[in-house]
Amino acid sequence: MVKRVMIIAGEASGDLHGSGVVRELKKAQKGLDVYGVGGEHMRRAGMHLVFHINELGFMGFVEVLKHLPFVKIMERTLESILKFKKPDVLVLIDYPGFNLRFARIAKKYNVKIIYYISPQVWAWHKSRVRQIRELVDKMLVIFPFEVDFYRKENVDVEFVGHPLLEVLQSHMSRKNFCRRYGIDGTKKILGLLPGSRRQEIENILPVMLSAAKNIAYESDMEVAVGVAPTLEEKYFRALFPMNGVHLVSGATYDLMDHADFALVTSGTATIETACFATPMFVVYKTSWLTYLIGRLLVRVRNIGMVNIVAGKEIVPEFVQHAASVKNLVREALGLLGNETRLASMKEELSKVKDMLGAVGASRRVAKCILQMS
Repeated sequence: MVKRVMIIAGEASGDLHGSGVVRELKKAQKGLDVYGVGGEHMRRAGMHLVFHINELGFMGFVEVLKHLPFVKIMERTLESILKFKKPDVLVLIDYPGFNLRFARIAKKYNVKIIYYISPQVWAWHKSRVRQIRELVDKMLVIFPFEVDFYRKENVDVEFVGHPLLEVLQSHMSRKNFCRRYGIDGTKKILGLLPGSRRQEIENILPVMLSAAKNIAYESDMEVAVGVAPTLEEKYFRALFPMNGVHLVSGATYDLMDHADFALVTSGTATIETACFATPMFVVYKTSWLTYLIGRLLVRVRNIGMVNIVAGKEIVPEFVQHAASVKNLVREALGLLGNETRLASMKEELSKVKDMLGAVGASRRVAKCILQMS
């Protein structure tokens, strides 16, 4: 019988999806001890946090090197917990740079390992598949195409559906949303979704903001920025020119739903926005060194998850040098002025949600965990 579960989720999306798993575990088995790395969602669901994801907001090859001392401290601390408070199951949620290293440590203590939400090994770092095959007892994936990929690599894999389907809903009417955030309800809304990590935001948001203000001026739109739950509004106001821009905290899905067009950082947010069939551009910038190394390793044509899941480019991607104010403004005005293109994009986006499986991913993951004893 499973009595103790350690979970490691190193990012905001992992915290959100992990919280559903914690909730289902607690519901299925009273008195279950759940602890590890996560955020406020997982804490509220009943998990004891050893480290908070707010301490882990760095990404990229160069940036990770700067934070290696802290990463090592975290690794040693979690190993001590493995040794003295041995969990029956270790659940790793995405966050591959750390999680796959830690899986090797955990293997020494004969802990059963479940990996939930696959690293994008089908896009790059295929060498990690060998590690997964060697270290992970069960792979739980959220996209159907990942099943065939892992089966070919002789990895025990199961498609559980996408956890977004459990939480993906707008809670406010457009009228109430606009009133709450001081948005002129007679105008269309241009949403900006710059991500949840400060380093990512500081690379991408300046271009997004500049382009958005130009687009809004030409198209008579209101600009609204989605603030991730791991960040505060004062962070945005201190670093970026927010004049004429509305900050939306605690209502990201409402922004995605009510926006008429959005500029979205590559990642999970593109899938979330797609589920509301909101037309968008994918925008991504990082340090040049990280970008150049990534170019050598990435093996897929598109970087936007919405396009990868769709199997084709249904929304334009603006990456690195292409993510310029001039390019974004020109292409956005061209799209917004073409009702046929907008309707076609909305239709393609509406199909993406159907590819994500049935509601109940967290319940299925919890069931797998409790069956690992």
